[in-house]
Amino acid sequence: MMPVTVRSETEADYEAIWQVNELAFGRTAEAKLVTRLREQGAVAISLVAEQDDTIVGHILFSPVQIENPRYRGTAVALGPLAVTPPRQKQGIGSALVKTGLHHCISQGFHTVVVLGHPTYYPRFGFQPAHQLGLHCEYNVPPEIFMALSLSPNPQTKISGLVRYHPAFQAT
Repeated sequence: MMPVTVRSETEADYEAIWQVNELAFGRTAEAKLVTRLREQGAVAISLVAEQDDTIVGHILFSPVQIENPRYRGTAVALGPLAVTPPRQKQGIGSALVKTGLHHCISQGFHTVVVLGHPTYYPRFGFQPAHQLGLHCEYNVPPEIFMALSLSPNPQTKISGLVRYHPAFQAT
């Protein structure tokens, strides 16, 4: 397997990121979401995975609001996470998630939420969000809405309704 480099996106990567998301999901909705989040200044972290000078994966984290006046932390949503189909199941998605969570910690985020596959994200420490007292503003099955606390600080106690950036509304 060729080595994978995970790095922050640059403007020169935008077209390749669009293509990765479109290929991974088989539609343009996620690629359009990435563009809307960028245009609206709602990207906290955006990373690409490269193999042999080709972008083969992408992950994005955007700010979310947790409606709880006692919550003292900052939170982000993971998604979309995309890897081109020929490169899936080779650890590229895992490398993106692990590196992305490392960036979240270094940038001081306390909580990460994800709407995703219930057997994929627990390997990174995610658990059903309702177990932390978090609820999604969208009507989704509880097993696909997961959360991860990155802070051991009790002042960042998580609970409340999670509101995604308005850019998600058009998805």
